[in-house]
Amino acid sequence: MKRFFKGISVYLLIVLLIMFGVNMFGPDVETVKEMDVTELIKNFREGNVVSAVMNGNVLKGRLVDETEFTTVIPGIVEDSMYPLYLQELVDSGQLQLGGELPPTTPWYIDLLPTLLIILVFGVFWFVFMQQSQGGGGGKVMSFGKSKARMVKEEDGKLVKFADVAGLEEEKEELKEIVDFLKNPRKYIEIGARIPTGVLLVGPPGTGKTYLSKAVAGEAGVPFFTISGSDFVEMFVGVGASRVRDLFEQAKKNSPCIIFIDEIDAVGRRRGAGLGGGHDEREQTLNQLLVEMDGFATNEGIIVMAATNRADILDPALLRPGRFDRTIYVGLPDIRGREAILQVHTKNKPLADDVDLKVVAKRTPGFTPADLENLVNEAALLTARYNLKTIPMYLVEEASIKVQAGPEKKSKVVSDKERRLTAYHEAGHALTGRLIPGTDPVHMVTIIPRGMAGGFTSYIPEEDRSFITKRQMEDRLVILLGGRVTEALVLDDISTGAQNDIDRATKIARSMVTHYGMNEKLGPMTYGTDEEEVFVGRDLGRSRNYSEEVAAAIDSEMRNMIDIAYHRAEKLITENMDALHRIAEALLEKETIDAKEFERVFLGEELN
Repeated sequence: MKRFFKGISVYLLIVLLIMFGVNMFGPDVETVKEMDVTELIKNFREGNVVSAVMNGNVLKGRLVDETEFTTVIPGIVEDSMYPLYLQELVDSGQLQLGGELPPTTPWYIDLLPTLLIILVFGVFWFVFMQQSQGGGGGKVMSFGKSKARMVKEEDGKLVKFADVAGLEEEKEELKEIVDFLKNPRKYIEIGARIPTGVLLVGPPGTGKTYLSKAVAGEAGVPFFTISGSDFVEMFVGVGASRVRDLFEQAKKNSPCIIFIDEIDAVGRRRGAGLGGGHDEREQTLNQLLVEMDGFATNEGIIVMAATNRADILDPALLRPGRFDRTIYVGLPDIRGREAILQVHTKNKPLADDVDLKVVAKRTPGFTPADLENLVNEAALLTARYNLKTIPMYLVEEASIKVQAGPEKKSKVVSDKERRLTAYHEAGHALTGRLIPGTDPVHMVTIIPRGMAGGFTSYIPEEDRSFITKRQMEDRLVILLGGRVTEALVLDDISTGAQNDIDRATKIARSMVTHYGMNEKLGPMTYGTDEEEVFVGRDLGRSRNYSEEVAAAIDSEMRNMIDIAYHRAEKLITENMDALHRIAEALLEKETIDAKEFERVFLGEELN
C-alpha cells in the first residue's frame, strides 16, 4: 500500500509542477471587447458601465458583467476638447480623464491560486518524503538521523547469557567484554585495550543477534540495534550522516553496545567493479571506518556486527583497531541442540513420552532458529488436534515437516506412480542398510512432502565435524540407489531421481576439485567455491586450470559416479527379495518407521 501511495504521489507532484509553471509563466489571456461610440453611449445611459477612463482618444471601461471594453473616439487628439456627451459623463463622474481602470479584485486575491498550488505541492512533497522514510513524525526533517533503536536494561527486552543455550564457547569469548563494560578500571590500569569491534560470523539463524543482546544484558548497558540496510538511502551522503549521528548518540550513552545486523549490506568490499560501485554505500562505509578508527582508548563503546558473508566484507573493516575479534557462531552439536530445545520448551506442556535428547539426536544440522520453529510447529499441531500436552509423535512429525514440508495426503497419486515411488525409496533405504557404517534408517514414506514424492530419513549415530572419502563414496551409492532400482525393477527411469543426481554430482565435484580425494588429479584445489561467488570480485577471474584439467575433472567425476552406480546395482541385485518386501510394505502402509523397516528387511511379518 505504501509503495502504491508513493507512486501516486510522484505523479501528482509532476502534475502540480506543470500546473504551477503554466500559472506562473504562461501568457496572460486578455478578453477585451471592441465597442463603437453608439454602443458606448447606449451602455452609459442604461447604467451598464461600472467604471471608465479616458486617455487621449482611447476610452477603456468595464461593464456590469466585468467585461472590459475599449472605444476609440474619432477626431480627438490628446490636447483637444472633448465632445459634449463625453464632458457630461466626466461632470457626472461616470468617466475619469487619465489613469487606469481599478482592479476587479484586490491583488492578494489574484495570488490565491498560485499560493494554493504551492501549498498543495508542499503537502504532497511532505507526505512523499514521510512515506519514503517509512512514516513517523518528524522524519522528513531528519534524513541524517540514525534509525537505531536503543534498548536499556530497565526496558526488560534484554536477555542474559543464561537465556542463550548451545553457544558456550562463544559466550566465553564475550565474557571479557562484559567484564570490561562492568569494570573498565582494571583493564585501564594494566594498560590493556579492549576490542572495539566484534564480528559475529555464521549461518543464518544461529543466534548472532540473540548473543549480542545477551552481552548488553549481562553488562547492563544500553544496546543500540540497527540493520546495515538502514544506513543506505536514495540520497548520497544520508548514510554517512546517520553513521555520525549513531556514534554521537552512543558517546552520550557510553558505555554501550552498537549492534549492526547484516553489516555486509553496507560493508561490502569497495572498488570491486561490477556489483560494487555504489556511491551512497561506499560513502557510508568510509564514514563507518572513520568513526570506528576515531575511538579513544577504552572509550566504552563496543561495536558488534553480524554477517553470514564475511568473505565479501572490505578488508579495511576487519583490520585490528576496528573489528579486532571475529567469533564464528556455528551450528550447535547434540548437547547444544538439547539445551536449546530445553529453553524453547520451558513454557510448553510436554507429554511424558517426549525425550529431548532423542529429538536432539534426530535433528543434526538444525540451527537454533530451526529448533525454535520445530517446537512451535509441534505446539501448533497439538492445538490443531485439541490435545492438552505435546506428544512425542507430533514432535517427530514437526521435525520432518521443518525439513521436507507437510504431508500431502490429499494429493491424487496413480497406482503406477505409487509403485514407482515405493521402489525408488526402497532402493535408497536398502542400500543405506546394506553399507556398513552408514546412518541407520529412521523412516521411509511414499506420502508426498513438499516437492518430493517420497522421503527417506536417516538418524546419525553421532555428530560429525569431518567426513571421510569412504563415507562420501557410500553416500553416492545411497543417492543413486533409487535410480538403480527404477532401472532394474521397472525397466524404466523417471524424473524422480533429479534431486538425488544433483546432490551426487555436487559431492563428486567437491571430492575432485576441493577436497583432493582423487588420485589422478591429486591433493589440489581447482576453481573457487561456486556457492560463494561475489559478482564484483569473482566474475572477471579467469579459470585457474587448463582445458585438459577441466576435461580430466569431468572424466574423474563420471568415473566416481559410475563406480557408485555399479556398487548400488550389485547390492540391490543380490538383495532383490528384501527390496520387494520393503516396497510392498510401503505400498501397504505408506510409512514405516525404523523398527518396522528392520523387521521387513529381516523378512519378519508386520503386525
